[in-house]
Amino acid sequence: MGQSRQLTSSPARRALPKVKRLVVKVGSGLVSSTSAGLLPERIGALADEIAQLVKDGKEVVLVSSGAIASGMARLGLTRRPRSIPEKQAAAALGQSALMWHYEQAFARYGIRVAQVLLTQEDISARPRYLNARNTLLVLLGFGVLPVVNENDTVAVEEIKVGDNDNLVALVAHLIDADLLVLLTDVDGLYTGDPRRDPDARRLPTVEAVTEEIQRLVWDAEGQVSVGGMSTKLEAAQKVTSSGIPMIIASGREPGTLRRVLKGEPVGTYFAPRGDRLAARKRWIAFAVPPQGRLTVDAGAKSALAERGKSLLPSGVVDVEGEFHAGEVVSLSLADGKEFARGLTNYDAAELRKIQGAKTSALEALLGYKSFDEVIHRDNLVLL
Repeated sequence: MGQSRQLTSSPARRALPKVKRLVVKVGSGLVSSTSAGLLPERIGALADEIAQLVKDGKEVVLVSSGAIASGMARLGLTRRPRSIPEKQAAAALGQSALMWHYEQAFARYGIRVAQVLLTQEDISARPRYLNARNTLLVLLGFGVLPVVNENDTVAVEEIKVGDNDNLVALVAHLIDADLLVLLTDVDGLYTGDPRRDPDARRLPTVEAVTEEIQRLVWDAEGQVSVGGMSTKLEAAQKVTSSGIPMIIASGREPGTLRRVLKGEPVGTYFAPRGDRLAARKRWIAFAVPPQGRLTVDAGAKSALAERGKSLLPSGVVDVEGEFHAGEVVSLSLADGKEFARGLTNYDAAELRKIQGAKTSALEALLGYKSFDEVIHRDNLVLL
């Protein structure tokens, strides 16, 4: 979809689905500053808006950055720490202060808050993923507001989600959210940086995150927060392809969340794909980093994408990486462009022995035959 279509006039109201459960994300720049640390008045204003949603019967999960920024101020640091231990120390000091401010702000409305800290391992491992999901849903059932953040105190690069934009997309998957709202310091996705380009215009609606849309992103420099607009587009790809709409809107304008829920055309609306992925397939597609890649031929891709078939050994032409049976692998053609992910029934060494073979030859090649399919269609997700 081109920019000309994106920049047509907005409707008076958006046709949002019925929203019962939503996830709201706020970045460091909205609730903290490098010099002052946490900003109680900003946190209080956010609590005012979310409390009104809760009063209206909405279930809300808040994903909040700010722990490292808070810790920086308390440690007297003027520049974001670069080493993992320094970030972890700042996060350990700042997270408790962040939660204390949220407790104080929401206590005015009789709303209890609960801290939920996650790492990539909590999301990638299926049992832990289900435990996290169950915890969040039980908290919502008790009328408690979960406040989620990445567990920066223990996270190292191997177990980091990386930024709270991608984390919030995974949280939206975890709880089967009806809507994801990213509150930021700009009021949507623009055709350029509105602070530098006077001709930059806000896109009211994005039907799909195409390469053309991705070329529009710009990342602010000198901010406390890690996530720029590029990571917000990554989040949009993850949630909209799972059937969840997403909105990027200003966190500095009073009443933004109320206006969003009323369907007013604030911010940029990312339209969901028509079909909603089942929870297990969302986990396969987005929660687990692929452990390897299978290159398949055009006939196999056609069978998977157009006829809903399973992947057979005869369609595999190359195997990359070392992985075990039951792990997630990426699928692509020879051009390397990923088009699907799935749970493999065979490990990498086995697949190298049977790639290109007919199913009738598997027992002779391996000495046994566990499955006819490399990836069963029930364990396959087209991207």
